[in-house]
Amino acid sequence: MEIKVCIGSSCHLRGSYDVIEKLKALIAENNLSEKVVLKASFCLGRCGTGVTVVSDGDDFWENATPDTIEQLFAEKVLARV
Repeated sequence: MEIKVCIGSSCHLRGSYDVIEKLKALIAENNLSEKVVLKASFCLGRCGTGVTVVSDGDDFWENATPDTIEQLFAEKVLARV
């Protein structure tokens, strides 16, 4: 599975760095480093929806924050791998 976090201007200002750090920790905690690749990406085209994350190129997670990313990770990653 490939996860991309937008680091474009809008998402950067809304905390994408913190979301990336939290995702790194979740991947490590769940021993998924061989199954999940985490990447940064410039604009994903959804600037009005907060920090945007996309998995496998078509499953968009909008309004990601350090507070919501753990639940999104459980729903979108743990349920699929």
